[in-house]
Amino acid sequence: MSRVIVQYILPLLLPTLIFVGWLVLTRKTGETRAETMARLEGGPWYWLVVAGFLLMTAGFIYLGLSHDDPPESVYVPPTVENGLVVPGHMK
Repeated sequence: MSRVIVQYILPLLLPTLIFVGWLVLTRKTGETRAETMARLEGGPWYWLVVAGFLLMTAGFIYLGLSHDDPPESVYVPPTVENGLVVPGHMK
Protein backbone atom coordinates (compact mmCIF):
# COMPACT_ATOMS: atom_id res chain seq x y z
CA MET A 1 0.00 0.00 0.00
CA SER A 2 2.83 2.42 0.78
CA ARG A 3 4.29 1.82 -2.69
CA VAL A 4 1.00 2.90 -4.27
CA ILE A 5 0.95 6.04 -2.15
CA VAL A 6 4.54 6.98 -2.97
CA GLN A 7 4.38 6.12 -6.68
CA TYR A 8 0.92 7.32 -7.65
CA ILE A 9 -0.85 9.46 -5.08
CA LEU A 10 1.99 11.58 -3.66
CA PRO A 11 3.30 12.88 -7.03
CA LEU A 12 -0.24 13.81 -8.06
CA LEU A 13 -1.04 15.62 -4.82
CA LEU A 14 2.34 17.19 -4.04
CA PRO A 15 1.87 20.40 -6.11
CA THR A 16 -1.56 20.93 -4.58
CA LEU A 17 -0.29 20.34 -1.05
CA ILE A 18 2.52 22.84 -1.63
CA PHE A 19 0.02 25.40 -2.97
CA VAL A 20 -2.35 24.98 -0.01
CA GLY A 21 0.59 25.21 2.39
CA TRP A 22 1.72 28.41 0.69
CA LEU A 23 -1.80 29.84 1.04
CA VAL A 24 -1.83 29.03 4.75
CA LEU A 25 1.64 30.49 5.33
CA THR A 26 0.89 33.72 3.42
CA ARG A 27 -2.46 34.29 5.08
CA LYS A 28 -2.78 37.87 6.25
CA THR A 29 -3.64 38.66 9.84
CA GLY A 30 -7.34 39.30 10.18
CA GLU A 31 -8.15 37.49 6.93
CA THR A 32 -11.43 35.61 7.23
CA ARG A 33 -11.97 32.03 6.23
CA ALA A 34 -14.14 33.21 3.31
CA GLU A 35 -11.30 35.35 1.97
CA THR A 36 -8.89 32.44 2.23
CA MET A 37 -11.37 30.20 0.40
CA ALA A 38 -11.72 32.84 -2.33
CA ARG A 39 -7.93 32.80 -2.78
CA LEU A 40 -8.06 29.01 -2.90
CA GLU A 41 -10.80 28.99 -5.54
CA GLY A 42 -8.82 31.39 -7.72
CA GLY A 43 -5.77 29.13 -7.65
CA PRO A 44 -3.90 27.75 -10.65
CA TRP A 45 -5.68 24.39 -10.59
CA TYR A 46 -4.96 23.48 -14.21
CA TRP A 47 -1.22 23.97 -13.71
CA LEU A 48 -1.26 22.07 -10.43
CA VAL A 49 -2.81 19.06 -12.18
CA VAL A 50 -0.32 19.32 -15.05
CA ALA A 51 2.58 19.52 -12.57
CA GLY A 52 1.22 16.48 -10.71
CA PHE A 53 1.02 14.41 -13.89
CA LEU A 54 4.52 15.50 -14.89
CA LEU A 55 5.88 14.43 -11.49
CA MET A 56 4.09 11.09 -11.78
CA THR A 57 5.46 10.56 -15.29
CA ALA A 58 8.98 11.42 -14.13
CA GLY A 59 8.59 8.86 -11.34
CA PHE A 60 7.49 6.19 -13.82
CA ILE A 61 10.45 6.94 -16.07
CA TYR A 62 12.84 6.80 -13.12
CA LEU A 63 11.43 3.49 -11.91
CA GLY A 64 11.53 2.06 -15.42
CA LEU A 65 15.18 2.98 -15.92
CA SER A 66 16.51 2.32 -12.42
CA HIS A 67 16.62 -1.48 -12.41
CA ASP A 68 19.86 -3.29 -13.25
CA ASP A 69 18.39 -6.59 -14.40
CA PRO A 70 18.49 -7.45 -18.12
CA PRO A 71 15.12 -7.89 -19.87
CA GLU A 72 15.61 -11.66 -20.25
CA SER A 73 15.82 -12.13 -16.46
CA VAL A 74 13.37 -14.48 -14.76
CA TYR A 75 11.63 -13.55 -11.52
CA VAL A 76 12.09 -16.08 -8.70
CA PRO A 77 9.30 -15.63 -6.11
CA PRO A 78 10.01 -15.62 -2.36
CA THR A 79 10.64 -19.06 -0.88
CA VAL A 80 11.16 -20.56 2.55
CA GLU A 81 14.51 -22.34 2.97
CA ASN A 82 15.56 -23.80 6.32
CA GLY A 83 12.83 -21.82 8.06
CA LEU A 84 14.00 -18.49 6.62
CA VAL A 85 12.19 -16.47 3.98
CA VAL A 86 14.36 -15.80 0.95
CA PRO A 87 13.04 -12.64 -0.78
CA GLY A 88 12.02 -12.70 -4.42
CA HIS A 89 14.75 -11.79 -6.89
CA MET A 90 15.65 -11.80 -10.56
CA LYS A 91 17.87 -14.52 -12.01
